[in-house]
Amino acid sequence: MRFNTLAIHGKDHKRNAENALNPPIYQTSTFVFNDIDHVEAVMSFKSDDYVYTRGNNPTLRLFENRMAALEHGNGAVAFASGMAAISSVLFSFLKPGDNVIIHRTIYGSSYSVATKLLPRYNISYTSVDLSIPENFERALKESADTLKVVYFESPSNPNLSIVDIRKISEIAHENGIKVVIDNTFATPFFQQPLDAGADVVVHSATKYISGHGDVIAGVAVSKDDAYIQRLKFDYMAEFGGVLSPFNAWLLLRGLKTLGVRMRQHEKNALAAAEYLENHPAVTRVMYPGLPSFNGYETARHQMSGFGAMISFEVQGGLEAAKKVINSLKLIQIAVSLGDCESLMELPAAMTHRGYDREKLAEFGLSESMLRISVGLEDVEDIIEDLKQALEK
Repeated sequence: MRFNTLAIHGKDHKRNAENALNPPIYQTSTFVFNDIDHVEAVMSFKSDDYVYTRGNNPTLRLFENRMAALEHGNGAVAFASGMAAISSVLFSFLKPGDNVIIHRTIYGSSYSVATKLLPRYNISYTSVDLSIPENFERALKESADTLKVVYFESPSNPNLSIVDIRKISEIAHENGIKVVIDNTFATPFFQQPLDAGADVVVHSATKYISGHGDVIAGVAVSKDDAYIQRLKFDYMAEFGGVLSPFNAWLLLRGLKTLGVRMRQHEKNALAAAEYLENHPAVTRVMYPGLPSFNGYETARHQMSGFGAMISFEVQGGLEAAKKVINSLKLIQIAVSLGDCESLMELPAAMTHRGYDREKLAEFGLSESMLRISVGLEDVEDIIEDLKQALEK
């Protein structure tokens, strides 16, 4: 089955309880057993039955299976948030004395985990511009003995830099290094990193997977069945970052329209990016779908579409950027993304405020960069709002 069919029906395409069109929500913490033999069968994984929702639940399992199918993985683990997924995956591969390479530009909380939390456990990090694979090879030579993981986003948050997933994975695997990629911006509709060689894909399912701004959730997907079992029971269940059945049900609902939404998101974003690129007040536009964008060729080869995130800068620096964002009428000021509504933020003051202000340029950021998550409104209305704000 193709993407949209899988997103709606899943691989097994079984009828739900009582022949309901939509799956039920198994809103229970605990499951009961027939007898002690039944307990033994479930506890030793000889049965697919359930024990306790912190370990698994039919609604969670359905969402996990659906995400595994869409990402071309063999299994998935649902988490209470994107950060629960990211931090659990990193801890599952790292131990004291190890090193992780991170792309120089990643989401602010992911950056804090790598640069502040992991070092407390004697796990070091190296920040590298992975959009140039040769930088990765150079960094490898300096920490080959301790390097265990390379972690990045593509497109990255918030400057949309593109990392060649296949190239980085080939280099990493030649050196016994695991590759973890955050696929939140692209979604599995536009990109399947596991097919390009990544070991684990993570998502903030809060964003496009949900699509409606009403869920906090995360998910990790891999082709390695044994790893998925370890991640679920040694990390998700023990750290306790379990997703609620109701939120899993909302995510299943969101998945049904993921393909339709992403096509329209991208169509709107391309029109908005082209408008911004031609506006005299805009000095720089970062969008993978523009031929002028530095990562355009790589994105064109590894993605089937370019997504709905745009970053841009305006003449006049920070004060002008503040004036633009404060003048918006339709587009909302918010930190999140992937919703039906168009959202704009100032990353240096919001999602990436943890980065050192004096070194923003080293991370591919600037104090005046604006990031827009282009929504599903009529694109003419989105562009008119940008126009009136830029005229201020």
